[in-house]
Amino acid sequence: MREFTLMLTLLLGFYSAAQQYGDTPYLQDYAVKYELDNALKDHALIGVGADRNQLVQVLSHAGLLSPQEKGLLPNLFYRPVTDMKVVSMKVYNDQFYYLTDKEVFSNSAGAKDVFDHQMSSVGLFDIGSDFSVLIVAADRIGLFKDRKPVWESNLSGVSPKALKFDKGAQRFLLLAEDGIYEVPLAAPKIAKLYSGTGLTSMDFDGDTLVVGTNKGILRLSGTSLKSGGLDDKLPSPDIKVVRNISGSLWFGTDKGAFKLRSDGKYDYYASKRWLVDDEVIDIAPGPERSVLVLTSKGLSQINFREMTLAEKADYFQKIQRQRHIRYGFTADLTLKEPGNLASGYYKDTDNDGLWTSMYLASELFRYAVTKSEDAKQNAYEAFEAMERLTDITPMHGFPARSYERDGYEMGLHANGFSEEWYKKHVEENGRIWRLTDDEKWRWKSTTSSDESCGHFFVYALFAELAPDKEWRDRAIHQIKIQMDHIVDNNWYLVDWNGEPTAWGRWNPKYVNSFPINVGDRRLNSTLILSFLQTAYHFTQDEKYKKAAKKLIKRHGYDENANRPATVIGYVEGQELSDGWNHSDDEMYFLTAPGFVNYSFSEDQRSKHFEAVKSHWQIERSEKNPLWNYLYALCGGTQIDVEDSAWWLREFPMDLIDWKVDNSHRNDLVKIEPNFRGQTYAEVLPPDERPLHNHNGAYRNNGGSGGKKEYAPYLYLLPYWAGRYVDAISPPKTIVQKTIR
Repeated sequence: MREFTLMLTLLLGFYSAAQQYGDTPYLQDYAVKYELDNALKDHALIGVGADRNQLVQVLSHAGLLSPQEKGLLPNLFYRPVTDMKVVSMKVYNDQFYYLTDKEVFSNSAGAKDVFDHQMSSVGLFDIGSDFSVLIVAADRIGLFKDRKPVWESNLSGVSPKALKFDKGAQRFLLLAEDGIYEVPLAAPKIAKLYSGTGLTSMDFDGDTLVVGTNKGILRLSGTSLKSGGLDDKLPSPDIKVVRNISGSLWFGTDKGAFKLRSDGKYDYYASKRWLVDDEVIDIAPGPERSVLVLTSKGLSQINFREMTLAEKADYFQKIQRQRHIRYGFTADLTLKEPGNLASGYYKDTDNDGLWTSMYLASELFRYAVTKSEDAKQNAYEAFEAMERLTDITPMHGFPARSYERDGYEMGLHANGFSEEWYKKHVEENGRIWRLTDDEKWRWKSTTSSDESCGHFFVYALFAELAPDKEWRDRAIHQIKIQMDHIVDNNWYLVDWNGEPTAWGRWNPKYVNSFPINVGDRRLNSTLILSFLQTAYHFTQDEKYKKAAKKLIKRHGYDENANRPATVIGYVEGQELSDGWNHSDDEMYFLTAPGFVNYSFSEDQRSKHFEAVKSHWQIERSEKNPLWNYLYALCGGTQIDVEDSAWWLREFPMDLIDWKVDNSHRNDLVKIEPNFRGQTYAEVLPPDERPLHNHNGAYRNNGGSGGKKEYAPYLYLLPYWAGRYVDAISPPKTIVQKTIR
């Protein structure tokens, strides 16, 4: 290996002793969804439960349903039940019990627990100690013990919406919209305990009764139900369901479900990533520690499985290989039918080279850590796809954005440009997609600096980590020809028409035209110095060092690049300064290892490192593991290990681009509008936000509504980078669990 690898090994030896996340199993959540069958769409869903046999049943106006492979369908197991009018369902002693218009019964243990209630227009029931049963009808209420009636009364204007047996006080509690009433077992009578408004649901949290209202949550303590005040700092305050599941409080609303954590914050389960729809009707414990969330259009089972970060990477690796490789490129999967993976197809993007470089880097890191032949083969295939980006263009060393067979190209625009720009560009220059000489393929022009960052980043890694010299030499050749193209064309990427591309510009007249506070001046200086240092490091050709020193001495590029990131800000009337550009962060951190580690001197390395450190410090609030691990690759020894692991744990298993909305949430602390585009005091977990690439830090709302599946390199690159810099330990326990 080269000098860089030896130096990095020494750095990481110190780093590993200082900080590392121990990769032990944690509970990974993911959802399995069952949509209500089309033939039942007009039938309302009422409740859900699961028994000790792990049988899940849903009560609906069409009878009992169960989740099956094709959705939520009628349960036909018991033919007698299909002919009954079941109006309510409970799980008691881990068995199903049913209330019909004629009787209360269970099919368990010989079907002994059955009795006729002889009440008309029944609606609710609950079961207490010693099989005491309280039934609520339209205008009456009745208590049964040992399957016989023992007390009956008029409701006297009380309209119960929910029942709950209070085991400690040996009483049934009745919740109505205007209050809570009790019926004691010892001396049955209806007595009002608490007066309120907009009450909707209730359950116990220890000795405290937690009550949902249309404006938040009440906590009522003691047998007299003393109120502790209203809590409305919730993801959504209009509570429809309150459930205590295995000691954790769950809440259902018409904007999804959420669970109260031990730290007082909430895990929020909303959007089609988690639920069939967001209108929650019921919540119940499910099989194997899962939680069942019944909504108006179906059932969602939120599963919790023990998993290590390594197992999660294995899961995503299979998806990456099966569904996200196009000609060797990394590709998202576009879905003709929202959410339907079977309708998926590949399409080109403006940044095929960049996204592929990031997956290729993950496989290089994986090979370096594990020596996996599979990782090496994947890396070589991705390399050849990227290598062709320069082979397919007629300009020496100019990389295309992408390529596709003639007639099948789809990305007709160029990233970051308006429809008007595109039309004008085509009128003046011809099509962005250019035909190859054999007229079989088209390649996409207008290549940007984003692409160059990906190329130089991963070719340097390839030249360091690929095990075969002939392949390393091919990567070095790519570094050389792409650097030569930029140098020979006066610090521009020059397209087929002889004109610089819009974003491939490192010429001093362009770079220094920006005030020092505009991010592009600092960024572009950093990029081109990193490219030149990388080219010199691997070729030892003095022309690259001379070119870099010319930019430094005559045009102040080191001064530009070494300014701390805190200088970046808004400049009145100046383009590209209206907000923090998170795509620039992606380019910066991909470029940073070459910028620091291939510096021409120790003094320069120290200054470059301090500049990178300043950028990392600003970015820390994002908790992005990729920024942390790339900073470690630059020599950073104190990174945010736990924040990085948190991001990886919270990254969703479902990669479909569902529409997500957090704008209504009252539980989050909002901050004033700011240059960085941060909305809340803390960044949201990845599984509560819309999915996005690593250049979308604070995107809390949006999504395509299920029209694509993102490529899993989004997880794989930071995970394997973390393993490579020894910030993540090898898995300490492998738990053999299968994700459905």
